[in-house]
Amino acid sequence: MPTRSQPWPAGTPCWIDLFVPDPGAAKKFYGAVFGWTFLDLGSDFGHYQICQVDGRAAAAIGPLMAEGQPSAWTTYLASDDVDDVDGTARSIAANGGTLLAEPMDVPGAGRMCVALDAAGAAFGVWQAAATIGIEIYNEPGALVWNDARQPDPDAARQFYANVFGYRYQPVQGAPPDYTTFHLDGDPLGGMGGMMGAPAGTPAHWVGYFSVADADAAVTAATAGGGSVLGGPDDTPYGRMAFLTDPNGAVFAVMGPTSSG
Repeated sequence: MPTRSQPWPAGTPCWIDLFVPDPGAAKKFYGAVFGWTFLDLGSDFGHYQICQVDGRAAAAIGPLMAEGQPSAWTTYLASDDVDDVDGTARSIAANGGTLLAEPMDVPGAGRMCVALDAAGAAFGVWQAAATIGIEIYNEPGALVWNDARQPDPDAARQFYANVFGYRYQPVQGAPPDYTTFHLDGDPLGGMGGMMGAPAGTPAHWVGYFSVADADAAVTAATAGGGSVLGGPDDTPYGRMAFLTDPNGAVFAVMGPTSSG
């Protein structure tokens, strides 16, 4: 079981959360899809709910923080004492991004900001203290991949290279504008075009969650009021489907192919 107890390297997708109008309903929906259990952090943290797999943090769900806030999954990229949140925030602004939430301390946990990249895709930056972010990964119910969908992938790659130092590699069999992003060694995620999204869809990040059975996850999602955007389809990387929850938040599931 892949687990982690040390802070994630800077630039690594390290956390994902969702803010919704009705956290109780969201817990019911995602509990059915992923089998999550939930840890309520209490009133001091706005009843932010840690979604757990085998008692380890996999994601979080919280109540909307402001009127008009969209309900969407937000991917957080790790920072550290060298590449700190405040420095990253300055770099985001200097490269055409916009800060939605200035760097702030989360007492006893870490430091963070939330921003839009130069094309308007929302993401967060997390500097770990006591809380590292994801504690389990590449297991059913946990994150397995993140990618950024961009109307101008080359411009997006330049933005993230300037801010996080990413390098990029093409992916055999993927659309020609899709690349993985790296710092050292293995790919950290992907970045490409809108990949068939309806016209007018804004730039955004997508979180992919591992599941034991993609078809069963789709069935649970639709039974709970979610919608299917695409799939499930077998790919060289697993059987994948793209879904929305009842509030319209987009996410993907990835499981073994139908041939095993």
